[in-house]
Amino acid sequence: MYKGERQRQFPMTLSTTGFVKLYILHLLTEKNYYGNRIKDEISRRLNGKWSPSYGMIYPLLRQLEEEGYIEGWWEEPNKRSIRRYRITDSGIEHYKVIKLQNKESINDSMLILRNVLKDIYKEV
Repeated sequence: MYKGERQRQFPMTLSTTGFVKLYILHLLTEKNYYGNRIKDEISRRLNGKWSPSYGMIYPLLRQLEEEGYIEGWWEEPNKRSIRRYRITDSGIEHYKVIKLQNKESINDSMLILRNVLKDIYKEV
């Protein structure tokens, strides 16, 4: 933001794609997953209020693999039906960086939403 410029964009500057990328890496720091399970796990952890699409999950998994942040392998190489993923050392470092980069934006958004609930809906 330039000096004197008004902030017009809602402070959640973390895009949906950026959010899903962060969550994929987060999940893979815990254990290995396959694509469908990643989608289901994100939805479960968000109490079913939101779920990323397959059209977002699978391209991100391919991108993260191409960038060397995750490794994938076929559970049954001859069938190529389930591809599991694990995070690499490089992926762990990348995860730590993007986690720190996005924390302030997420906190700012939470503050605004808490204030909206308090002001408009009189919730404490």
